[in-house]
Amino acid sequence: MKLLFVTNLCPHYRVKTFETLAGRIPTQFIFFSQGGERYWNPNLHGRQHGNFPHEYLSGFSLGPVHVTPALVARVWRTDADAIIKCITGRFALPVTYLLTRLRRKPFVLWTGIWSHPTTLFHRLTFPLTRYIYTHADAIAVYGVQVRDHLIGLGVKPERVFVAWHAVDNAVYDGPVSPEERAALRAELGLAADVCMILYVGRLDPSKGLPDLVLAAAQLADLRPVVVFVGTGVLRESLAAQATSLDVEARFVGYVPTRDLYRYYAAAQVFVLPSVTTSAGKEPWGLVVNEAMNQGVPVIVSSAVGAGAGGLVREGETGLVFPEQNPEALAAALGRVLADPAFAARLGGAGRREVAQWTNDRMVSGFIAAAEFAARQAAR
Repeated sequence: MKLLFVTNLCPHYRVKTFETLAGRIPTQFIFFSQGGERYWNPNLHGRQHGNFPHEYLSGFSLGPVHVTPALVARVWRTDADAIIKCITGRFALPVTYLLTRLRRKPFVLWTGIWSHPTTLFHRLTFPLTRYIYTHADAIAVYGVQVRDHLIGLGVKPERVFVAWHAVDNAVYDGPVSPEERAALRAELGLAADVCMILYVGRLDPSKGLPDLVLAAAQLADLRPVVVFVGTGVLRESLAAQATSLDVEARFVGYVPTRDLYRYYAAAQVFVLPSVTTSAGKEPWGLVVNEAMNQGVPVIVSSAVGAGAGGLVREGETGLVFPEQNPEALAAALGRVLADPAFAARLGGAGRREVAQWTNDRMVSGFIAAAEFAARQAAR
């Protein structure tokens, strides 16, 4: 079997995934985006490449639609036995689906959406999206929460395959000595006995970060310091909020991927407090996978895909609190920070769990979906 994989771009956390897939089954990758996604900063990450056949297509914009004319020829002329297409692309998705059907090729959709966006565009196009959901030969999904969402929309369960959402664990599970931890904390101006609450990601309204500051303010007896790693539009407002609530905070800015594991290792707890917006819920939150590789306890909101999708299981591999509920988040933080034994058990269980979420396991989901799709199309 040969595959054509059409997706928007290759971020740094997908290079290993695509190399793994291409190593197991011949796959040609087509990238159609210029990197303008809201979650992507091309100035920091750029266009990624790897040891797999791939091509970046050029195009132009018509309002909110990015058009890549060359995609038409690539899909029409492909000799692949099945085509995998991500859910994104206002031009690329319908065009790839239509051409795949005209060519009578098996079509596999890849998606992490588990709460349909409520923007005007997404409401208007939902009938088309639902049609593709229900008529795709197979669908590969991030986790069980996406599977359940699709089944609720009428997709047949046997057509849905979980491609367990993973990172390259080897990038994040490296050993960090006590001396290295102490050195990093010293760089941040943190004493050895200070509780460090860590957040990594964009400083964006969808991440629920004001709730994290509010929660930290309720832990005055523990005097934690909240460390924000990342950049974004909320930098100044979060700093002002922290000052007004007498919460110590550090804003580190961008940290290269190769150095992130040290920050995870230095923290007492990692938090991803995302909230539901008109764009939907957090599809996954791969920073959770990253953090768990260092054995740091993780706390996520109910709007985070990693929590709903099977990686973070309440009280077992992490803690899950109701989104937009600073009081519940404060209680979860207090539980972890005040009980080192519980924190160690939680972090250890998380580390053992994430070790099973590998790129090889993720790729197996893609291959199972493609093979199923091919059998369906052959009937």
